[in-house]
Amino acid sequence: MENLLEIDGSELEGGGQILRIALSMSVLEKLPVKIKNIRAGRSKPGLLEQHLKGVELMRDLSNAHVKGALLGCVSVDFFPKILKGGSYQALVKTAGSITLLLQVALPCCLFAATDTELELHGGTNTDMAPQIDYTTEVYRPNLEKFGATFDMSLIRRGYFPKGGGKVLINIRPVNELKPVTLVDRGEIRSIHGWSFVAGVLPIRIAEQMASAASEKLKRFVDNVEIEVYKEDKEIARDNGAGIILVAETSTGCILGSSDLMKRGEQASVTGTRAAESLIKSLDEGACVDQYCQDQLIILMALANGTSRIRVGEVTLHTKTAIHVIQKFVKSCKFNIIPDGRTNIIECIK
Repeated sequence: MENLLEIDGSELEGGGQILRIALSMSVLEKLPVKIKNIRAGRSKPGLLEQHLKGVELMRDLSNAHVKGALLGCVSVDFFPKILKGGSYQALVKTAGSITLLLQVALPCCLFAATDTELELHGGTNTDMAPQIDYTTEVYRPNLEKFGATFDMSLIRRGYFPKGGGKVLINIRPVNELKPVTLVDRGEIRSIHGWSFVAGVLPIRIAEQMASAASEKLKRFVDNVEIEVYKEDKEIARDNGAGIILVAETSTGCILGSSDLMKRGEQASVTGTRAAESLIKSLDEGACVDQYCQDQLIILMALANGTSRIRVGEVTLHTKTAIHVIQKFVKSCKFNIIPDGRTNIIECIK
């Protein structure tokens, strides 16, 4: 077999992110890779179902040969071939995150030979991953600054622990990604969002989450607009409650946060926590929030030119993304430049 680029999954973040980025870059750079010590930093190392489905989805997208694609495996050898478009399905039987499946596949689909349709099953609104609403309302507008986008149809929501969500994603390929410069935060022009409940949970829970978040955020704008609603039972069959917040600035920066109400938790606590997460980025003067910054690193590496983004604290996920990507693309140099309470992440190509 060919010589493999080795990626150590125990380094830095030590979780599934290393696997996702390594698979994406392997396909995009047409470099076979061995990913070892997968999720070594987690209490249950190796491939869980959602990680296995990600490996299988990338295998199908690139007609790859794979060794080690089994539940619990801590090492995977991945040999990509041709990156195709077409229709693909990934079915996670648990509440494993749909947005994390999209994270691994989307950068590759942007450079496929034809349009790609992804039918993804699993969790749409889960802990330890971006909610699907955050992905469409915060990540997608930032992706569009690079000159690409995707369409999404939400067929059914899936909450922890049952999952059962279903999303259709359509991605049109691009010839190239444009470099971005997001360093001028400007003035905060608006803050809006959605507060929802589903299943048997009463609407007052959504009202309380929205009220608590608005109270925290009103020092930034005169009117915080948070829509309160209960999900249609055809869209969301199980119990769930959460909130998504989005801030827009005069220079076009879009930052956000999201949270889910935990079992036994007061709704006001959930709303306050979501607001405080957004406030952290706003007070720092960041142009990109702490949840989006690591997702933009791969786009910066793929863009045709030098990109610069202003963030607050550089997260461990972001440092991990940079670490893995630079193993694949030696000509891509990342710099982190401190600037007051913020940092500018620069990608020079």
